[in-house]
Amino acid sequence: MTRSCWVQVSRPRPAARLRLICLPPAGGGASRYRDWPAHLPDDVEVVSVQLPGRENRFNEPVIESMEELVGPLLDGLVGHLVPPFALFGHSMGALIAFELVRRMRPRGVAPVHLFASGCRAPHLPSRSPDRHTLPAPEFLTAIQELGGIPPELLAEREFLDTMLPSLRGDCTLVETYAFRPQAPLSCPVSAFGGLLDEEVPPEDVAAWSCHTTGPFRVHLLPGDHFFVNSARPDLLRLVVSELGSAGADLSGAARVGPA
Repeated sequence: MTRSCWVQVSRPRPAARLRLICLPPAGGGASRYRDWPAHLPDDVEVVSVQLPGRENRFNEPVIESMEELVGPLLDGLVGHLVPPFALFGHSMGALIAFELVRRMRPRGVAPVHLFASGCRAPHLPSRSPDRHTLPAPEFLTAIQELGGIPPELLAEREFLDTMLPSLRGDCTLVETYAFRPQAPLSCPVSAFGGLLDEEVPPEDVAAWSCHTTGPFRVHLLPGDHFFVNSARPDLLRLVVSELGSAGADLSGAARVGPA
């Protein structure tokens, strides 16, 4: 398989029966999913998406438009879109995953499952004011209120200077995203939300149901917008269970360790 700058596979599994392609939240990189393979069955290979402007692609400009991102990303993933595969995205990553699946349809390719985590249904307007146009101090305050960056890192000026471009660029991508109606997806969709997530309340999670004609399930887990970290054991058990429901041939159960 040709190597792609768009993906990282921390634990290759050539004999895997399914690939789980994981897309990061705003400001995040492929390392967000580095530990996942240790907690999933041996026949699932985790493929982590690496977007420009972070980690080993730090010197590349951040892509601030969904329209400009999805085409190159899909081309970068093409070697990994060999059925069966599933997509998982958290927050911004869920929105990108949704648009990726829609862009795949003319190519006759589809995932066995789409997992949308911590993200309102794509057709819904945001409940929060735009952040990407805020001056740096106000922007950092708004990001801090989301709770995704540990306080000790927020106190590191060098870290903030490094993170700001990708965070602001990702916020721009999400906040300027324009949903365009199309026929619903046909693959199963599972939507995850945090019970304490003020950004994405339960009704916004459940609204994903109108975007598929296939099976749909909604799961609300303990935690705020970043329940993907705090409730990881429950989340991964559900992912494995749902993949089994979708007909994916998975041997064994999820080996989920501490979050």
